Amino acid sequence: MIDQTVGFAVCGSFCTHAKAMEALEQVKARFSTVIPIVSECTAATDTRFGPAHELMREMERICDRRVISSIREAEPIGPKKLLDLLIIAPCTGNTLGKLACGITDTTVTMAAKAHLRNQRPLLIAPSTNDGLTASAPNLGALLGRKYIYFVPFGQDDPEKKPTSLVADFSLVADAAQAALEGRQLQPLLRVV
Repeated sequence: MIDQTVGFAVCGSFCTHAKAMEALEQVKARFSTVIPIVSECTAATDTRFGPAHELMREMERICDRRVISSIREAEPIGPKKLLDLLIIAPCTGNTLGKLACGITDTTVTMAAKAHLRNQRPLLIAPSTNDGLTASAPNLGALLGRKYIYFVPFGQDDPEKKPTSLVADFSLVADAAQAALEGRQLQPLLRVV
């Protein structure tokens, strides 16, 4: 087990939450301390994929600590240098855009801003239906930024959703270890 503290932030992309929980289990098995974080949307939205409170309860069970679910709770991540690595899995197109433009108006974007001020790695697992259209410029902007790494991703359904991109959630733990070593897990583009 690696003795480092990892933040694991979950955004909207509700259809990927089950895969994100599998990835969280793998991350928790590899790193000594994992701090769960959710966006306000994730904390408050019940969907056909399950109730919000069950997702948060599952995250708390895996991590054995309370979920950070407000901007106020996320802000100290920076000044207290709480994390060695922050993972956003899934990272929606909305959050990609906010990160690319420096907008800090959610728990997850505040966690990212606070964490990046310490020049420590941020790992993004994109999941967005407009990854090859409206979110493409934001994805491109983040690909070129220092301290930002990506979980390898690809088109999840090119026939029915030709502009959709999703991370390979089975690679989150490996991509996390690579990011902590200052390298991007390759190949970045994959068939998922």
